[in-house]
Amino acid sequence: MKTKTLYISILFLLFAISVDAQCAMCRAVLESEEGQQTAKGINNGIVYLMIVPYVLIGVIGYVMYRNKKKAK
Repeated sequence: MKTKTLYISILFLLFAISVDAQCAMCRAVLESEEGQQTAKGINNGIVYLMIVPYVLIGVIGYVMYRNKKKAK
């Protein structure tokens, strides 16, 4: 079972896709700019802010799992 989870995790890491996280209004304003550097920066910032809660929940879940396993 552990090897299956490891393989699935590696699969998800290898096949990452690019995501656009801008809302429609932000996209409309930023698309008018030449070069799209500001749009790329805003998009990267939004994705970064979306990742933080998931990482925190993962760490808390891991700590809870580890504490339950030690209690047994």
